[in-house]
Amino acid sequence: MDTHAVRILLPALLLAGLALPNTALADGKAALATLPDNLRSLYVGAEQNVQPSAFDGFAMPAKPWKWCHSESYQGNPWRVALTSHFKSLVGAFQADGSVSSFELSDSNGDTSQQIAQLRAFIDKKCSIITVVAGSSTALNDAIEAAYKAGIPVVSVGLVTTPYAVSVDSNYIKFGYDMAKDITTALNGKGNVLRVEGIAGSPLVAEQRVGADKGFAESPDVKVVRDVNGNWTAAVTKTVVLQALATNPGPIEAVWTSGSEARVVAEAFAQAGRPAPVITGSISGDALGYWKAHPDFKFTGGALLPSWTAQTAVRVGVRMLLGQEPKVSLVEIPVPDVKIGDLGSWYRSCMTADAVSVFPVAPQDPMPEDLMNGYFKKPAPTPQFDYAKTPDPCAQ
Repeated sequence: MDTHAVRILLPALLLAGLALPNTALADGKAALATLPDNLRSLYVGAEQNVQPSAFDGFAMPAKPWKWCHSESYQGNPWRVALTSHFKSLVGAFQADGSVSSFELSDSNGDTSQQIAQLRAFIDKKCSIITVVAGSSTALNDAIEAAYKAGIPVVSVGLVTTPYAVSVDSNYIKFGYDMAKDITTALNGKGNVLRVEGIAGSPLVAEQRVGADKGFAESPDVKVVRDVNGNWTAAVTKTVVLQALATNPGPIEAVWTSGSEARVVAEAFAQAGRPAPVITGSISGDALGYWKAHPDFKFTGGALLPSWTAQTAVRVGVRMLLGQEPKVSLVEIPVPDVKIGDLGSWYRSCMTADAVSVFPVAPQDPMPEDLMNGYFKKPAPTPQFDYAKTPDPCAQ
């Protein structure tokens, strides 16, 4: 088995609970029991990812905080927008004197480089490190080193160490729900092309677990090909066109989780194939394409850079203020977006070329009163008002 396969399979084994000792599973179950019912429900199917938080009584750094942010990839508009939101949100704390500086690193898909950059942040005595994890496991030693150095780590995406707080969504459920959306749209029979993100990503492993379960419940819905589009438009279009060229039979749906629904639709049109049902995360260019092409059939959710950055920064600030998270994994619900909802998400600036425009969810998926349930000493996040999320058309 090559290392590429191991990187994919290891997170899946962890998700299945096969790589965790019984004591860890028991401790995670006990930690979940401390959450209110409305938060525990977000973990269904992914309960084994949870561990107790390691930050009880943790001596947090004093203000002003030096905020360091580790990115694993900036090769698509979603990630660029995410970084922009991070800078803006932390900027509000720079303005009031709570944060002294914001430093960014980008490993460009190289996990070894991300580890080195994390260790450099430790040497620079950062007050907090936020990280968009390129692996669910490879960063664990560096994260533990940060913890021992008195630096809290907040990960966007699941990491399996208890020495960070992961801010994530239940991508097992997300993958499952999109598979079920497809089977419903196809009346339980048809062929599916699955376009996944970056091979080895923790998100890809989780989503596949859910999608496999959803498709297994409808045996007449067949996944005829799996490809990796890297959550990048040009790569996605290329691999979809290649898949269509080598699969002349009908393909009625495309399961994908990224923001590339528009290029998937364009690839089918370019190949002269009927428009499929497409899942994914809604984006400005997809909404623009829908406005110009009424046969565009989308169903999925809204994995948006705005609320992703907001929830991670808010968790980080609350930790720095000593609110003490109850669990190692903070799950955020993903807003649903169905075919009939597209009109309410569309804005006039959204065209098929608006690849850097991402809509804003009408409501915060993690309002402050709901987030309070994740902390032992909850208090509202300073400097945060969801209503002030930047208008995507004003950028």
